[in-house]
Amino acid sequence: MTIHQRDKRMRQYIALEAARLMAEHGVNDYYAAKRKAAQQLGAPDTRNMPSNQEIEEALQDYQRLFKAASQPQRLKQLRAAAQHFMGVFEAFQPRLVGSVLSGTACEHSDVNLHLFTDSTEEVGFFLMQEGIPFQTGERWLRPDSAAPPQAFPTYRFMAGDVAIDLTVFPLVGIRQPPRSPVDGRPMHRAPLAAVIKLSEEGAYEKGYLSLP
Repeated sequence: MTIHQRDKRMRQYIALEAARLMAEHGVNDYYAAKRKAAQQLGAPDTRNMPSNQEIEEALQDYQRLFKAASQPQRLKQLRAAAQHFMGVFEAFQPRLVGSVLSGTACEHSDVNLHLFTDSTEEVGFFLMQEGIPFQTGERWLRPDSAAPPQAFPTYRFMAGDVAIDLTVFPLVGIRQPPRSPVDGRPMHRAPLAAVIKLSEEGAYEKGYLSLP
């Protein structure tokens, strides 16, 4: 086996193990998943790390092979929760993003919504008015490929066994999706109408690819 083939094989092994960690153990950060996978494979210092997109593809394969009986139903549940809370937060022009939209969500996945308002505190006030206990935080996202990451406020709460994660952007942010951690391109976002259509079509394995 040549050095090139060996390097390629190691990338594949790490991608597969990272996908398993994400699907089975709820590791939701690509960097953390690949580092832990490399360590478990006895190669913590390897330079043959797969890209986030390679891990995403491995995760899709893993779910088709090992989660075919349970993953579609969980995804259906998560998308139903997304629809409900997009209605609740209608005033903030919500957009669904992440694994629940793309179709790779599993039992450990959050429902990730982007909200838009020039007064971040309005989201917190709204949650308090609705009597929803929440935690605050921040998420670092890159507005475009040339800009440094910026911190955006987050609100997180539980709805039964589903975690709802809200990231709040200024109003102008609705026209400029941040960069995806998977492929570095503008993040896919879906408004409520598109999410409803996605669910009605039963396209639980297709994700945003079936959106118009």
